[in-house]
Amino acid sequence: MRARLLLPALLLATALPGCAVSTHLSRHELSRVGGRTYVVTGASSGFGRGLALRVGALGGNVVLAARRADALEEVAAQVRAAGGQALVVPTDVSDPAQVEALADAATRRFGRIDVWMNIAGVGANGRFWEMPVADYSRIVDVNLKGVIYGSHAALRRFLAQGQGTLVNMGSVESEVPLAYHATYASTKAGILALGRALNAEIRHTGRGRTIRVATVMPWAVDTPFFQHEANYSGTADRMAMMDGPEKVVRALVWVSLHPREELPVGAKAQMASTAHHLFPDLTERISASIHRAEMKKGRPQPPSSGNVHQPMADGRTVEGGVRARMKAEDGATAKPR
Repeated sequence: MRARLLLPALLLATALPGCAVSTHLSRHELSRVGGRTYVVTGASSGFGRGLALRVGALGGNVVLAARRADALEEVAAQVRAAGGQALVVPTDVSDPAQVEALADAATRRFGRIDVWMNIAGVGANGRFWEMPVADYSRIVDVNLKGVIYGSHAALRRFLAQGQGTLVNMGSVESEVPLAYHATYASTKAGILALGRALNAEIRHTGRGRTIRVATVMPWAVDTPFFQHEANYSGTADRMAMMDGPEKVVRALVWVSLHPREELPVGAKAQMASTAHHLFPDLTERISASIHRAEMKKGRPQPPSSGNVHQPMADGRTVEGGVRARMKAEDGATAKPR
């Protein structure tokens, strides 16, 4: 059933120009990361943690921001052991004063900010009308307003120093809103619109070549996000054909050196984006049907607000173990021959 639903979108997308961008970097290109200063929000797990470790291994300076100070200290120790420099600044990105303090701390320690990565995010899964309004409000505060605050802090400093790269974490849901992720998808669409508008404003200042805003849009990825998200669906969330986090980490490093306005990560994200531009209703119906079918396979799960309001102790790795869990769930529901 899933293959039949995917076939029209895949055939449509692959027949059109605009294939996925290669994000592989040469050794010379990777050497440019050394000595640069990266501010990374959401650095305690998932993409943020993976990026911080990669930048540290390449000799960069990493300013680590998230709510979990103890997890950030773990990342900082690994960054330093790999040869990079790290500064821990516990930050709730929904508070503009804390975001401004993060930017000030970064410039005091390293003199300038070369790349600002807005990666922190929270989510919720379930029927829109069955979830608490307080959860939705918090998702908007973190995912959209947090990115706005970070972008504001970064761009003011980039304009003062004459250059810099701002990278905002969108999603394939920035382009293709997904059923049961309504508020999350709304915030990711807002991030895409924000980046487009900011690039236009920067061009009007005459700094369009030296100051860039990129929106990175991955497919569903195996990170602790699925463990951390609020969930009121009754089953553990999952999605078809998940990518590994290493693909997105590589893309984040690439776009920090080769900024472009929008970067769908990998062929599946590019295909979904292209298909949605041509046939939005069909693409959304297919995506919604796939997500609903996948959710039905998930193990039972009680309602939870996840880490939306308060951080969770668990889930501080780069990879989330979702694909392994899905394999176990699929095995448990497989019909005997």
